[in-house]
Amino acid sequence: MLSRLMSGSSRSLERDFSCTVRLLDDSEYSCTLQRDAKGQYLFDLLCHHLNLLEKDYFGIRFVDPDKQRHWLEFTKSVVKQMRSQPPFTMCFRVKFYPTDPAALKEEITRYLVFLQIKRDLYHGRLLCKTSDAALLAAYILQAEIGDYDPGKHPEGYSSKFQFFPKHSEKLERKIAEIHKIELSGQTPAMSELNFLRKAQTLETYGVDPHPCKDVSGNAAFLAFTPFGFVVLQGNKRVHFIKWNEVTKMKFEGKTFYLYVSQKEEKKIVLTYFAPTPEACKHLWKCGIENQAFYKLEKSSQVRTVSSSNLFFKGSRFRYSGRVAKEVMESSAKIKRDPPEIHRAGLVPSRSCPSITHGPRLCSVPRTRRRAVHISIMEGLESLRDSAHSTPVRSASHGDAFVAHARSGRAESSERVAVIADEAYSPSDSVLPTPVAEQSLELMLLSRHSNGAPCSIEEEKEPAGGANTPEAEAETRELRALCPGVGGAGGVARAEQVNKLVFSVLRLLLVTVGLLVVLLLLLIILTESDLDVAFFRDIRQTPEFEQFHYQYFCPLRRWFACKIHSVLRLLIDT
Repeated sequence: MLSRLMSGSSRSLERDFSCTVRLLDDSEYSCTLQRDAKGQYLFDLLCHHLNLLEKDYFGIRFVDPDKQRHWLEFTKSVVKQMRSQPPFTMCFRVKFYPTDPAALKEEITRYLVFLQIKRDLYHGRLLCKTSDAALLAAYILQAEIGDYDPGKHPEGYSSKFQFFPKHSEKLERKIAEIHKIELSGQTPAMSELNFLRKAQTLETYGVDPHPCKDVSGNAAFLAFTPFGFVVLQGNKRVHFIKWNEVTKMKFEGKTFYLYVSQKEEKKIVLTYFAPTPEACKHLWKCGIENQAFYKLEKSSQVRTVSSSNLFFKGSRFRYSGRVAKEVMESSAKIKRDPPEIHRAGLVPSRSCPSITHGPRLCSVPRTRRRAVHISIMEGLESLRDSAHSTPVRSASHGDAFVAHARSGRAESSERVAVIADEAYSPSDSVLPTPVAEQSLELMLLSRHSNGAPCSIEEEKEPAGGANTPEAEAETRELRALCPGVGGAGGVARAEQVNKLVFSVLRLLLVTVGLLVVLLLLLIILTESDLDVAFFRDIRQTPEFEQFHYQYFCPLRRWFACKIHSVLRLLIDT
């Protein structure tokens, strides 16, 4: 009896899996879920942990072994969406940015959105000019350390915080000046609200950049915002299309199509090329969800969208949540005492050093500086490894990047360029944002963006040349992260072959099905006595009569003779 109970408990443990979700303040929430648990269950657990009611703006993001990002679908099983083995690691992030953050009902919701936009500012996704950047950083400073105090904040205190990928001393002085003079007396909640109001006015508010190329081969970033679809090249927004002007989105392989209908019946089709088919599908799904959330009046208007043709299955997808208007109406009905907010303050942060004390430009350990001290790329090129997008592995950009990096290392391995204040853009980052926002992956992604192969021996660099346990553990992690090491490449090739075989089989099945349908229709026309107007009209045409007497009847007699011959042969034997 005891052994039976023990075996039953071990089987239940095998059905469970552990999951860790990294929250916006860089704390972690760990839980154990059953094998058949769906994404909605995990999301509800997180929102209960955060005491969050206005939860429709948020989502859970994860990265597959191919470094492709995905939003966890709440209607599907968590395990079935993962392409790796447990334990799973995910991130809790803002998925749909509020059209007006100040209109959010609860302070806890505004605080979480504030953390997300502060993260966007640091990783270079929120572009702004120098004056706006200084004001935004001063709001962060006021929210986190309070009023300026000469006894606690000596000269140059703002340099101990890093709000952007990099900034100059002049900008630091401007931030401190605004903090000292203009923001005194503001509570953390008021500073965060003012920060959100300012960020909302920027063109790249809510941008989730997807790296692509246009038809001319130029690098571009596609993004979906609360107000519409945008295309960014360099530091400029080259296209902005409102949601009500977007009529259709579809993808075929790596190609993404956006159909636009503007005034005066002007119709255009924008075509872009994603780095991989998986990245293109992710782009398409994000577009479908954003358009449904911001454009529709009711969730009952949501329809299943297909990106398929006659012979191939393609993809079918349906947004499953509420739309923005319904979310706002639901928020207005919230009646409870405001929950207590535990702000991060000066707790150390792994991926957003704006709340940590440290060097102004870089606080990366010496053994990793080679991987992160890279040259500045123009505009949004630093978002190639953005925490919101899929890395682009482009040979043309990689070659240019390598040349800049080599020249920078030749001058000095410790010096980092600082851009001019007059043309300040947080996107001109010296730190490419890691995929999983971890220092270990930062090394790998930096080397990939420089066109360098992944080298385990070159990255570990144990002290004194000794193989310490820490170095061996790091080596195992690096091998797990390097694409193509072990059996990962073979598995990817096998999946591609399986996809090709399935496509060919679908084509054959569709062809055979069409032939069977045509044969059945022909038999009904020639052999049946159905007196239907449609059939009668076809039977009376000269062409059909000629086909019937010259071809079909002889063919029928030939088949009848063959069948009789086979039957006689069987009877004789």
